[in-house]
Amino acid sequence: MRHRIVVLGAGYAGSYVAGTLARRLSPADTEITVVNAEPDFVQRLRLHQLAAGREIEAPQLADVFAGTGVRLRLARVTAVDPERQVVAVADAGGGGELGYDTLVYALGSHGAHHGVPGAAEHAFDVASRPSAMRLRERLDSLGRQAESGRVLVVGDGLTGIETATEIAETRPGLSVALVARGELGAPLSVGARSHLRQACHRLGVTVLEHTVVEAVEATRVLCADGTALASDATVWTAGFAVSRIAAAGGLTVTENGRIVVDRTMRSLSHPNVYAVGDSAHAVGDNGRPLPMSCASAGYTGMQATAAIVGRLTGRKIPNTKLEYLGNHISLGRRDGILQMVDDEGQAKPKYVGGRKAARIKAAILKLSLWTTSHPTFGLPKRKHRLAAAPHASADKAPRVAA
Repeated sequence: MRHRIVVLGAGYAGSYVAGTLARRLSPADTEITVVNAEPDFVQRLRLHQLAAGREIEAPQLADVFAGTGVRLRLARVTAVDPERQVVAVADAGGGGELGYDTLVYALGSHGAHHGVPGAAEHAFDVASRPSAMRLRERLDSLGRQAESGRVLVVGDGLTGIETATEIAETRPGLSVALVARGELGAPLSVGARSHLRQACHRLGVTVLEHTVVEAVEATRVLCADGTALASDATVWTAGFAVSRIAAAGGLTVTENGRIVVDRTMRSLSHPNVYAVGDSAHAVGDNGRPLPMSCASAGYTGMQATAAIVGRLTGRKIPNTKLEYLGNHISLGRRDGILQMVDDEGQAKPKYVGGRKAARIKAAILKLSLWTTSHPTFGLPKRKHRLAAAPHASADKAPRVAA
């Protein structure tokens, strides 16, 4: 029986891992299955642009994995049982279970409402393609009204900043405000913060600093100081969280549900489970946990792939880089900020801003899409055989046909 590798999630990290493993491991010994709820690849880094009204590419995963030998299962993951080595999935046909010998957990993250009353019911977000499209439809309806619609973006992290500035530039007829819990752009250098403020002023984004949101209603937001902010569309970008599936399955996780892994991205509690991307609590080369980001997805994906290939083929496992160099922030189409950080994660004094930063960010987005759409390009053509033929234990569930 061939060694069964199941990859949960086909985002930036999951797609890379699946494609790379398919290129490096012999199909005579292994079979690779990717489980994803959506049929297309979602450019999560550009969902704020989609919501604002821009068209972004969404390659079909069937095309992405065509010719690689990777099997695609369109289904939603509902549970993981690492003791039985099975994954429960649900799809149009009712679902079933997938057995595995090696599991790669890459389910990513979603928007977190942090228990704020009304946020889940009344606020929009840009954490998934369906939610971004719902926001887009709402903005379209506001644009058709005689009076200017009021858009309130809650959260001044990178997603909040990019969303507010993109909507303001793409839809100048709307009134856009950005709610910041503290000082706007606090993690940035002095120069970058100044650049950010100038960009918000230029685009007409009203910035409300030191403002804590306590509740979200259909047409307004209630703040801790008693202020009520009118809003025709509230966009919630105040943090992200991971699925509780890993914790419910008994994997060792952090308090916020991320799987605790070793230097090779292998679960500390279940050695045949690897976690990559936002789902992994991985410590970087600087001794600090890697943040949730596309860059972290790339680094953790490369390390997990190297470890899986090494262990299955009896080769030495290299330590790939696990670093976080900085943040790229889009401020509409023609402006941006590139802020590098030091080993402590603190902003360096210098930054790159303006059109140059925007071009760098655009190039990163283009490269991320291209590498995901061509998962096996540029890798060694030799497919390695496994060191020893793996055998499935008797208590593993049978494989369910796609």
